[in-house]
Amino acid sequence: MKGYWKRPEANEDVFRRIDGKKFFLTGDIGNVDEDGYVTITDRKKDMIIVGGFNVYPRDVEDILYTNSKVELVAVVGIPDKRSGEKVKAFIKLKEGQSATIEEMQQFCKENMAGYKRPKLIEFRNEIPVSNVGKVLRRVLRDEEANR
Repeated sequence: MKGYWKRPEANEDVFRRIDGKKFFLTGDIGNVDEDGYVTITDRKKDMIIVGGFNVYPRDVEDILYTNSKVELVAVVGIPDKRSGEKVKAFIKLKEGQSATIEEMQQFCKENMAGYKRPKLIEFRNEIPVSNVGKVLRRVLRDEEANR
């Protein structure tokens, strides 16, 4: 693409010139395997910084999905005076399942590093998703900002 229509400030944020070539910074985080395949794992703007450590929501979500009671989960960063941000997990349980916050905290303690563990856990009947089923973290972040 040539750039954003009539938005030069947006173009400055996402385009870089390196050795005379123009590059578009997508904001995606991923990796390239030994066969050259690219896997997108997260978005840079979703990254949570806890006391100087980078926490990728997808990493925390993937661990929470290994709990047999969890149907859907979304992890976001919440502002925190002490550590910059703290991790909050929104969890929708599978039908017929029940769990306590303490139970989920113990699960996290057993399965992830301390800085990645959600400091806040909220059970939800529904988690916002797009029309293709992608969890809408920004909706949850906006809800938190307006509390």
